[in-house]
Amino acid sequence: MSPAMGTTTESKQENNSSESHYQKGVKHLCDNGISKVPNKYVLPVSERPSLDNGGPNAAEPNLKLPVIDLAELQGSNRSQVLKSLTNACKDYGFFQLVNHGIPSDTVSGMIEVSQRFFDLPMEERAKYMTSDMHSAVRYGTSFNQTKDGVFCWRDFLKLICHPLPADVLPHWPSSPEDFRRLAVTYSKETKNLFLTLMEAILESLGLNRDAKKRTGEEDDDDNIVEKLQDGSQLMVVNCYPPCPEPELTLGMPPHSDYGFLTLVLQDDIQGLQIQFQGKWFTVEPLTNSFVVNIGDHLEIFSNGQYRSVLHRVVVNSAKRRISVASLHSLPFQCMVKPDPRLIDQENPRRYKDTDFATFLDYISSCEPKRKNFLESRKLS
Repeated sequence: MSPAMGTTTESKQENNSSESHYQKGVKHLCDNGISKVPNKYVLPVSERPSLDNGGPNAAEPNLKLPVIDLAELQGSNRSQVLKSLTNACKDYGFFQLVNHGIPSDTVSGMIEVSQRFFDLPMEERAKYMTSDMHSAVRYGTSFNQTKDGVFCWRDFLKLICHPLPADVLPHWPSSPEDFRRLAVTYSKETKNLFLTLMEAILESLGLNRDAKKRTGEEDDDDNIVEKLQDGSQLMVVNCYPPCPEPELTLGMPPHSDYGFLTLVLQDDIQGLQIQFQGKWFTVEPLTNSFVVNIGDHLEIFSNGQYRSVLHRVVVNSAKRRISVASLHSLPFQCMVKPDPRLIDQENPRRYKDTDFATFLDYISSCEPKRKNFLESRKLS
């Protein structure tokens, strides 16, 4: 073997070794000690978050999102809160939900057990590691680790919570020993909260069930509420370790979520940013609240009346950040399409039918960016 060939072979082996190292996740990387961000995580200059408030990707001062009080929504002030909800969905695509009714120990317990899960040795977390996007239980890293050219500063645990066949739950993490119990309780609570919110959102669109009954329009085959009750739920537990050079990378790139609604539980560390009127704003965490955002499926269903919004996650050099996102939609096999009552001459149909399989096929075949999937579903 010539010296040149030997050098090439050694270089390839080194690259393969480095790639394998990154596939183990950013938490593993940090646990081994680093003082600089590896090139694998360094974004092009045009895509960096500009934490120094300079450049096109700089974030503005904190944005105060609309606050929806669930207790008032379910009380005598419902009509006024529905107006606020409509404005939040149309103008922001995000809102913060308070007085949501989920016990505080359920909320704090989910954050705390998530922290303990990511504190487990790599060998324990690696039991659930797979790049298979169809897996019901998946520990992974970055955004789409099989396609990302530049990795994100993020590790995650994804769990399909609904439907939840009896043979799947035993594959959820068994350590920490109370993880399954706390996660199941939390997932059931957020499922019920999602359904409550969707009843209000449908009412805000003029599609509430009582109105359909009065006009005789209700069709069991087309009852969106019943479909959502049996709908899909995916829980994503995110970990963003401290980053030595946070200005060079992102925890999550700009993207929209695929479902109807995403309910995000955050710890007290800032990181979530949304794009509003063309600028990035940091969402300040509110104690014992949820950040709720419109997903692509609700944008399609509402025929564009309510729009999903780009959001991203920035990281920091001082503290780890934990969040738990609960993504809800129709059953995996169901087609999502604009509601025909929201289509007329002034508002023609704007989107193609889609389903979860189409979404998975799309993100499995390319590097997902911004709202590219939704753009692919628009009618020209």
